[in-house]
Amino acid sequence: MVNDRINDPSQVSSAGLAYLGDCVYELYVREYLVLKGVSRPSVESLKYVTAHVQSRVVEILLPMLTEEEMTEFRRGRNNGHTSVPKSSTPAEYRRATGLESLFGWLYLNGRHDRLRELFTAAFAETDPAAEETE
Repeated sequence: MVNDRINDPSQVSSAGLAYLGDCVYELYVREYLVLKGVSRPSVESLKYVTAHVQSRVVEILLPMLTEEEMTEFRRGRNNGHTSVPKSSTPAEYRRATGLESLFGWLYLNGRHDRLRELFTAAFAETDPAAEETE
């Protein structure tokens, strides 16, 4: 880990984990779109990083999460949310923040194989942003 002052990623604030996890999630989305051959990935990626789509991803992943991962997801989901985007419900926004928090926590723990496994599972059956493109 880059910062030696924090030896336990569970000690990072849920807001900090969500901030980092947002970036990690978007990186996986961008890779997914580029490898799919999407001609305008920068435009298309915007459909995948909405709270609505991330909330749908959460519903797919929940049965796969370990108890430890559920704890980190809940910690992020339950973080005090003072504002919610107009494009999502408060519940969707909380689930999306929980997902981002989980991705940030897994990243800081060096669990890149698990991140790949979860992201791949979320996109294996169906494209979670499909209804966004119709």
